[in-house]
Amino acid sequence: MISVVIRTKNQESALTFLLKNLTERYNSDIDEIIVIDNLSTDKSQEVCEKYGAKFITITNFSYGGSANLAAKSANHPIVVIFSAHSYPVSHDFFKLIKIKFEENSNLAGLRCLHSSNDFRGFLNKIEAQDDPNKAGLIFSGSAFNKSVWQKHPFREDVATFEDKEWTKRVLKEGYDIEFVPSIFHYEIKRSREQIFFRFKNDVIGNYQLWHQDITFSNVFNSFFKSFYTLFENFIIDAYYVVLKLFYLIKFLFNKPHKF
Repeated sequence: MISVVIRTKNQESALTFLLKNLTERYNSDIDEIIVIDNLSTDKSQEVCEKYGAKFITITNFSYGGSANLAAKSANHPIVVIFSAHSYPVSHDFFKLIKIKFEENSNLAGLRCLHSSNDFRGFLNKIEAQDDPNKAGLIFSGSAFNKSVWQKHPFREDVATFEDKEWTKRVLKEGYDIEFVPSIFHYEIKRSREQIFFRFKNDVIGNYQLWHQDITFSNVFNSFFKSFYTLFENFIIDAYYVVLKLFYLIKFLFNKPHKF
């Protein structure tokens, strides 16, 4: 049996679409829907009530903490976790997940497919043991085994990548993590403030999990490279703006025949 858990904050529109999708297309495949809400100020709770989803508020959000709350709140052995801005696409999305868990009692989790990199990893048979970053779980379209979580909860002291940290840890304990050809879509538009917030967490997460160190050299190299790219893109964009202007002026004097 499957529990679907959704993490969200102020994503009323995306949440509405995801819940509509789940209840209209996959109602016979899932047994409960739980929404973990990070103090939203929009109408997310009303949306959950409309679609019969259980609404739980998390007051002190962390990625690992919200994932633990998601697992704790789920009543069934298979937990599928989404962000509100992602949604399943393939008609057999949950059926394939069930089959995988039935076939392998040692399975800790499954990574579903949402990008070209995921498809390449799946088709090229990349193993999570060999590359936990590219083949490990991603908590916006993954499934995990609740019984494994009960033995190995998610860490709450990591800035981000709580999914990849758990992947590495349970693999060391001898469990399996695999791809499953269940297809979903990931769609989000972040503000500059949100992009910067994610950047800060990624810096910490990359240092904690992948040991990517920061030095004065790569800080300034990154700055100048980014500045150069910004300037280069401005020049190219300006060139094509001017090119369009001259083309439209030329068009005004040389209009083709209408059909």
